[in-house]
Amino acid sequence: MKKIIIPALLLAACMTSCCSNCDPNKCPAQTKAEEPAAVVSVDPVSYQSQNPAEMREVYDFLKACQTYYIATVDGDQPRVRPFGTINIFEGKLYIQTGHKKNVAKQIAANPKVEICAFDGKAWVRVEATLVEDTRIEAKKSMLDAYPQLRSMYDEKDENTAVYFMTNAKADFNSFGDAVRTVNF
Repeated sequence: MKKIIIPALLLAACMTSCCSNCDPNKCPAQTKAEEPAAVVSVDPVSYQSQNPAEMREVYDFLKACQTYYIATVDGDQPRVRPFGTINIFEGKLYIQTGHKKNVAKQIAANPKVEICAFDGKAWVRVEATLVEDTRIEAKKSMLDAYPQLRSMYDEKDENTAVYFMTNAKADFNSFGDAVRTVNF
């Protein structure tokens, strides 16, 4: 019997296009994506970072970079976009966006995100679960920290969305140095 050798790229193309030779039970195109994470229920008033010094270090790094990139998922498609808002309010690290934006819809469907920022020498990667804080005080604190956003957002509007980080882990890295991990 003659063996047929199929190059890996051709086999991968065959499997993802679901041609007649593909086993639908093993085909990656036919498998379901993982279920999105459940919405996190955390009281924004009582929740506090377990390590405020480490949280502050992450805040200082992101603030110094001015722009960081946040990754969410849209179904099975990763989405990355630049952000610039970072704020500490009542012992929690917050970001801000608008409910009308796709990123807010993606966070609502799966609140797990990853943030990455690079200052030219070092970088940080932050894994976190975001929790929306609907309180006017939290929104006002963010907008007071970024007054230039007041032309687009108001703490009393239905569009302004602020989220604080829970279950956060940050990896600080640079070329040649070992990764240093902090949790907050």
